[in-house]
Amino acid sequence: MPATVMNTTRNATAAPAVSVTGLRKSYGDKTVLDGIDLHIPAGSIFALLGPNGAGKTTTVQILSTLVSADADSGRVRVAGHDLATDPQAIRAAIGVTGQFSAVDGLITGEENMLLMADLHHLSKKEGRRVAAELLERFDLTDAAKKPASTYSGGMKRRLDIAMTLVGDPRIIFLDEPTTGLDPRSRHTMWGIIRELVRDGVTVLLTTQYLEEADELADRIAVLNNGRIAAEGTAEELKRIVPGGHVRLRFTDPDAYRSAASALQVATRDDEALSLSIPSDGSQRELRAILDRLDAAGIEADELTVHTPDLDDVFFALTDTTGTVPAQTQENAR
Repeated sequence: MPATVMNTTRNATAAPAVSVTGLRKSYGDKTVLDGIDLHIPAGSIFALLGPNGAGKTTTVQILSTLVSADADSGRVRVAGHDLATDPQAIRAAIGVTGQFSAVDGLITGEENMLLMADLHHLSKKEGRRVAAELLERFDLTDAAKKPASTYSGGMKRRLDIAMTLVGDPRIIFLDEPTTGLDPRSRHTMWGIIRELVRDGVTVLLTTQYLEEADELADRIAVLNNGRIAAEGTAEELKRIVPGGHVRLRFTDPDAYRSAASALQVATRDDEALSLSIPSDGSQRELRAILDRLDAAGIEADELTVHTPDLDDVFFALTDTTGTVPAQTQENAR
């Protein structure tokens, strides 16, 4: 799979919207979170990946004040407020969309929005204004007077997020927001999430879809057995798993043979006139390959960089057989 060009993490220098050190949570003798650290810059999308039972939802529940952390947990700050001493201020700054829709199917979409406005203590006039604006923003105006039970899955999810935005939160926790949606609805949801971040909102996203994290997230953490196995940009995570390579293709057989001689570590494909050189996809390694070709006076007709995808990363980091590659262990946190 061709790698994409690595992007600079958005707002990497911004003050953290969420800062977590040594977060712990146990239920009886079962440890769900075993001292995790998270630092999420404001105005960014942070994705938390992990297998079922890894602790993703528990993390969201603690950060959104729905569940308490263990007494021996480290410090947690959300929107600049300490979780232990000022949970009410955190609640005022965040929005939460859980795995299961908060939409009441017995009332209309508009009534759901107005109910949320009442819960946020907005005046009747202000509540109607906010509800109308959000229904229009999420393309739900035509369905506003219809019972929410008649909405499609994608419409219910859009309404769910619209309800979350009634209080104008600066940090939103999205716990598997696209589970069960068809591909078109999922892409629509991705557009909504990107738009939120363009408006300055910080998003913590948990997801089972690795493509979703790859598409959206500025940074990704892989949670496994209650610990952060690794964290970084999608491209950084892909580089810690073996299997990356640079592929050179030639149309001139003489140039192909000369390149094979100059790059002795390459795997040859004589029929396709292509060479495959092991590489982590870094600029340093790519430059070294090109320098050797230039020194030999050889020019490839096509060069592609291939890296493992997030599926490979996920399987390596959550491997239960204890066979995680050494490269991965060195980069794990």
